[in-house]
Amino acid sequence: MTSDIIYTGLRRGEAIALRWRNIDLLGLELHVVETAYIIKKKFIIKEPKTLHSKRAVSLSPSLAALLRGYRKDQEAIREKMGSKLTDDDFVFSWPDGRPIDPDLVTRAFHRIVSKAGLNKIRLHDLRHTHATLMLKAGVHPKVVSERLGHANIGITLDTYSHVLPGLQEAAAEKFDRIFDEVSNENLDTSVSKMLANDGGFEREPPANRTLNLLIKSQLLCQLS
Repeated sequence: MTSDIIYTGLRRGEAIALRWRNIDLLGLELHVVETAYIIKKKFIIKEPKTLHSKRAVSLSPSLAALLRGYRKDQEAIREKMGSKLTDDDFVFSWPDGRPIDPDLVTRAFHRIVSKAGLNKIRLHDLRHTHATLMLKAGVHPKVVSERLGHANIGITLDTYSHVLPGLQEAAAEKFDRIFDEVSNENLDTSVSKMLANDGGFEREPPANRTLNLLIKSQLLCQLS
């Protein structure tokens, strides 16, 4: 289950309520249509609270491979128990098919991380890890927001604002490189010579470079 959460960003209840019929291993997609709740100490499974929580989430090939292997193991266990695994069965369950209590999953996770000496990691942090890695990989925040089932992109941006400063810097540097490449492709050789650094620097000083970029932008406007 932990692999499912970190690979997809599902909430704990969404992973627990996931049934095999909600997963398309060939199409590499799962559908969140139910979630598990603890209400007044009662364990229930029902539709998510919001429309945005009902969503499709693309699967990576590696996760699909893990789930295929997991399903085969589950089918073998059921066969030994004299029953058969069906698409209506829960993906994560007790051997007899009963769903797992969400609080029991959390306590088991805490025991595992404690033994590993990682006491400060929560089960929900796996969902945060998924979102953080996606954003750092350059995935558009709107896509990350949809995968997480947030009501709007503002929630995603507010929650993961600590990741954005580094992304902003990377975006600025990337723009600088792209702008240079595009301008050099479109400008005449004589223009490039005019803007060339003749002061003996291996790289232009920041002020000169900025000025030259502005000159290039004006020339590009005139050429277009």
